[in-house]
Amino acid sequence: MNERLEVFKDTLSQVKAEVAKVIIGQEDVVDKALVVILTGNHALIEGVPGIAKTLLVRTLAQVLGCAFGRIQFTPDLMPADITGTNVFNMKINEFNLVKGPVFTAFLLADEINRAPAKTQSALLQAMQEKHVTIDRTTYDLSAHFTVFATQNPIEFEGTYPLPEAQKDRFMLKITMGPPSLEQELELANRMVGDNAPERVLAAHAVKPILTPETLTTFREALKIVLIREELVRYLVEIGRKTREHQGILIGAGPRATQALILGSLCFAAMGGRDYVIPDDIKAMAASVLEHRLILRPEYEIEGLSVIEVVNEILQDVSVPR
Repeated sequence: MNERLEVFKDTLSQVKAEVAKVIIGQEDVVDKALVVILTGNHALIEGVPGIAKTLLVRTLAQVLGCAFGRIQFTPDLMPADITGTNVFNMKINEFNLVKGPVFTAFLLADEINRAPAKTQSALLQAMQEKHVTIDRTTYDLSAHFTVFATQNPIEFEGTYPLPEAQKDRFMLKITMGPPSLEQELELANRMVGDNAPERVLAAHAVKPILTPETLTTFREALKIVLIREELVRYLVEIGRKTREHQGILIGAGPRATQALILGSLCFAAMGGRDYVIPDDIKAMAASVLEHRLILRPEYEIEGLSVIEVVNEILQDVSVPR
């Protein structure tokens, strides 16, 4: 094992141990959130209310030593409420910039589909270029700027579906499911004691493992992970297969291929390896592709899910030896 990646793996194990003090279970969700952060991308988190989506991002921010901000998206939210605005200061007779919540490291965009398209699009420049323009002046955001946008999968009244161009900006779609019986019992027992997740986080019982500077170093470590040419061809074929499958109306574009490469490299590094294996690609494929694919209506009526189609594609594409 590469010494640098051994430190990488051990440190991330400590990170996950600290997160587990607050977030019960959800190991796969935490792993994928770390992939998004370490590759400098953004994630769409989907789950029913009360599943700890906000708590997850707050906890990760504290453990990774980064600033946290939150926007509650509503139908009356304006772009300036996100980016900020210049306010005239009468005492000094000049305009001062009042920064919006995007000036942070980890931004939780809560129920992003509740705001109209004009407001949703205000995040696009920030997500893609990591800077915003206010009154013709451009301001840089944090080098670690990461958007975690949440959606409620069961309530669509008063919502505005995200356009495909905006969904494609998110590297992964992370689905948070309900806890197991044992996990829910543990949560219930914690709530009647002093170890309730919110109390643990508020009491700063979760210690920071990284700093913004060391997080930058960890991102640089991904550059030593290698992927064989035949594996690059394998994941490209997976992406192209989504455009040929009879059940898919709109397949994945080249940005999905880029996301799958980055995710696979990071997943390999998290396993302590300096090389990618096919299982790394398979582990990331569903989360990379799910929100980018649109099924044909007749297949949706039959109850076919995007995940089932992705699994079918993974079985069809030959794995290189």
